[in-house]
Amino acid sequence: MNYFKLLIIFLIVASTTSIIAQKDSTKTEEDWDWHWNWDDMDDWGDWSVDFGLHKSRPAISLQYGLADLSRNDVQSQFVDPNLLEFKLGYIKERKAWETDYIIKHNYQFLYLSNESNNLSGKEAVGNEIESDMWRFGLGKLSGYGYKLGESATIIPYYASGMNWSNIDFKYPNILTIDPLDPFAYDKDRDVLNLYDESFRFGTSSEGGIRFKLIDHIMLDAGYERSIVFQRHLFWKWAGSAVIELAAQGLLDGFISKVFESSPAAGPVVNFLLKNALAYGLYELRQKKMNWPFNTEAPVSYDQFKFGVTFVF
Repeated sequence: MNYFKLLIIFLIVASTTSIIAQKDSTKTEEDWDWHWNWDDMDDWGDWSVDFGLHKSRPAISLQYGLADLSRNDVQSQFVDPNLLEFKLGYIKERKAWETDYIIKHNYQFLYLSNESNNLSGKEAVGNEIESDMWRFGLGKLSGYGYKLGESATIIPYYASGMNWSNIDFKYPNILTIDPLDPFAYDKDRDVLNLYDESFRFGTSSEGGIRFKLIDHIMLDAGYERSIVFQRHLFWKWAGSAVIELAAQGLLDGFISKVFESSPAAGPVVNFLLKNALAYGLYELRQKKMNWPFNTEAPVSYDQFKFGVTFVF
């Protein structure tokens, strides 16, 4: 009987507590009601990141070329390699300088290339050294072009890039010793072994012309100079790069004045001055890879390139 009374009391207390809790819960929901409404959210279209690719078009480039390999302090001769290159990037074009016949053309890309005497079908003769290089990197091509029709344009351009290269050198089994310097070949081999089968940082610049025949196809012809550093000395490389950027900036100011006074001459002046500066700097870097700082000579590639770009 006592247990029955205790059970009745427990049920009454539990019921009362439940009613109070429900009332408090209802009050809490009324006080803190949070109406989730998608209309209160901002338009998701505002949540976008451009990365400089707004209104740009995907593009794929295939290029083939002839190359010359050298290093300033290496006496041995190299077998001239050929080049095969693949680029993947984005192209952006717009009218420039308030004209209907001049366009600004930009192409940002990643690339992969192989330079090898196997592509040229050449074999070493005498003491010549064979090479096989794979490289990958990123670059930017820009220039001002002339519209020749509804879709046709001609674009003189300047391009630059950074890359990482892996070079495999193959030496002859039988040597012809130079009596005037019998250890010359051994010295060359010691230098080249610093590059052999290891990734090395490098830079490149290129000048050329793009011919846009129809809206989706461009033909490319260019001359590229690239160097591969013996080792990457960041601060000296950065100092040399700052000098180049400052010089390019001064040219940009001068070129802008040319466009303001004679827009038709602007694309040609831009092409000549930009590439002349790049050529001169790469000549200075043949002996000092981070000119004007005292550094080692780089391995250099000079390349004539021809190809086609598909724009989507």
